[in-house]
Amino acid sequence: MNLIIQPVDLAIVFIYLGCVLAFGLWVGRGQHSRVDYFLGGRSLPWWAVLLSIVATETSTVTFLSIPGVAFAQQGDFRFLQITFGYIVGRMLVAAVFLPLYFRGEPFTCYEVLERRFGVASRRVTSALFLVTRNLSDALRLFLTALALQQAIGLELWVCVVGLGIITIGYTYFGGVKSVVWNDCIQFVVYMIGAAATLWVIVSLLPNGMSQLLEYGRQEGKFRLLDFDLGLTKGTMTFWSGLIGGMFLTMATHGTDQLMVQRYLIAKSQRGATMALLLSGFIVCLQFALFLFIGAGLACFFEVFPPETLFTDADKDRVLSYFVVHHLGTGLVGLTLAAILAAAMSTLSSSLNSSATALINDIYLPLRPQELSADQELRMSRVASAGFGVVQIVIALASYQLFGVDKSIVASVLKIAGFALGPMLGLYFLAVFAPRVQQRAALLGFVAGTGILSWIAVGTSLYWPWYAAVGSIATFFCGLSFSFFFSEISDHQKDLVS
Repeated sequence: MNLIIQPVDLAIVFIYLGCVLAFGLWVGRGQHSRVDYFLGGRSLPWWAVLLSIVATETSTVTFLSIPGVAFAQQGDFRFLQITFGYIVGRMLVAAVFLPLYFRGEPFTCYEVLERRFGVASRRVTSALFLVTRNLSDALRLFLTALALQQAIGLELWVCVVGLGIITIGYTYFGGVKSVVWNDCIQFVVYMIGAAATLWVIVSLLPNGMSQLLEYGRQEGKFRLLDFDLGLTKGTMTFWSGLIGGMFLTMATHGTDQLMVQRYLIAKSQRGATMALLLSGFIVCLQFALFLFIGAGLACFFEVFPPETLFTDADKDRVLSYFVVHHLGTGLVGLTLAAILAAAMSTLSSSLNSSATALINDIYLPLRPQELSADQELRMSRVASAGFGVVQIVIALASYQLFGVDKSIVASVLKIAGFALGPMLGLYFLAVFAPRVQQRAALLGFVAGTGILSWIAVGTSLYWPWYAAVGSIATFFCGLSFSFFFSEISDHQKDLVS
């Protein structure tokens, strides 16, 4: 191993990983059923749900790539505009979707579609969730392993497998309680790591904060609002952030089991609503902090240029480079632990929610005989481990698929917007179009996905609009098919009469 960081920092990283695993095992004791494993007995406090929501969506993509957005040559704070849509979208999710999820005691959000349309809708959407969730989270695992490789000099595959195994370990034994309580700890760890990084950047600049602020003003790094009306502009605008971000958040936080499972573990709908609404404002503040770190890195490397100058293709690696080469002993280990915390909070949630969907939406309903509580718990754990292995395999191939010269954050959010947009449209049909039946709804879903695919491939539409286009296309296609089938039915009745 070509060790890059100091042994003290390496020890901090491994002690942190060991504590995460041990804590997960301790929290997960006493589980007796899949309700305990997947939903924590529906007994967690709202503030733990809040921190888990934020930590889950704050992956390594956020920690490493968002600073890169502001660091880039023409980078600034305009990316923060998408959080305006995040806040509005959460309000709509709380008003429209949360009441549906607290009717009865569902395990997944896709049970709502079965109640409204039929079992086929539940299985199709659950299967789509499993595919897209594991693809996007494998990218997050890859990016985290890349940062770890740069820090300690291990082979990339060793970092991928090591992180994957540790995450599988505490998720396998601890279930959702382990995931949520580890999320709370990891939230604190990565926020301390981010604050420590910014403090070091400012302290190393000759004139401190005043120099950073002056640099940002001169270079336009703090530009926030852009009211350009174009739909194909390659940077965030107010409208793409507000409208596109609103639809994207309604999809990710309203129809994605990864997030919906957080609401279902809360003690009450009121607690889930409070956690969801507050999370939007916390994410906005986090994005602002990470963008400010990116501006600080741009200023720092302007004053102290590295041996090899960074290009925009390197922007996702700038923060990890600074951590390894410029933080003091101890802070390097802390910040690397923060990077790992951001990744593992998302990955563990992904494994548990994927297992929840597979077991409850597909496996158990297709079994001819019921399983005992112990058998269900055992199968739930096996499913969690299985998805961990799947993500490790995908992560090992992700370099060939995406490369490090592309924005990882854009790749991940494109996947989310592309897949969840049509699914959101299906939920719109379920809620706002009571006359539409399952056949028309599923055909609308297929048509909406096709339309979005054509637009994504054949046009230069900016990615934040994907969820909006996919959901609207699905909704109106579903209405059209419903009208068409009703016309045929009426015509057949006339012929019979």
